[in-house]
Amino acid sequence: MIKNAYLCARMKVAIVKYNAGNIYSVVHALRRLGVEPVLTDDPAELRAADKVLFPGQGEASQAMGYLREHGLDEVIRSLQQPVLGICIGQQLMCRHSEEGDTDCLGIFPVDVKRFRPTHHEDKVPHMGWNVLRDTASDSITENGYVYFVHSFYVPICEFTTATTDYILPFSAALHKDNFYACQFHPEKSGRVGEQILQRFLQL
Repeated sequence: MIKNAYLCARMKVAIVKYNAGNIYSVVHALRRLGVEPVLTDDPAELRAADKVLFPGQGEASQAMGYLREHGLDEVIRSLQQPVLGICIGQQLMCRHSEEGDTDCLGIFPVDVKRFRPTHHEDKVPHMGWNVLRDTASDSITENGYVYFVHSFYVPICEFTTATTDYILPFSAALHKDNFYACQFHPEKSGRVGEQILQRFLQL
C-alpha cells in the first residue's frame, strides 16, 4: 500500500473516460490500493487531479475520433501532473498508429506498428505473460512478468524504459517528462503490476 495512508485518501486520481474498454479493471485495481478514482471526461476535473491514468482497449482511429470530438486530445497533451497511459493509452500517446492510419497525440514522437508474424507459431494478437527487460526506471521491476493483450506495438526508441520480446523486441514502457506509459496491463499483472501502479501514485 502507499506509505502514507492520509495522502492516499486525499489524493485526487482521475481516469480518462472515453470510448475504450477495460477501464473499470483499472478502477478496481486503484481501489485495492486505497484510492477512489474519478472516471471523467471533464477537462477541469482532469486538470485538477494529482494523477491521471489513460487506460483502455479499443481501436485507434475510433478512440482518437472520440478524443478530438470532446477536446480531450488537447487536454491530455496539456496536463502537467504525472500521466500514465496503459495499453491503447500508450499507443495513442504516440505520433501515429498503423491501426486505421491514425494520427495520435504525438506526446512520444514514435509511430505504432502492427505485429507481422514471421513464423507459423506467431499469433496475433499477442496475449499472455512476458518478462520485462532493460528497465530504465525505478518504477518498473526488472525480470517481472506482466500481462499483454495487443496487436500493435511501439518500437524501441529513446523514450523506452522497459522492453519485452514477442515476434521482435519492442517497448513495454515509455517515459517522457511527466508522461509515462506501458503496453502491458498492470491492473492484470498481479503483484508486479500492483507495485507499478503504487510507484506511479507515489511520484
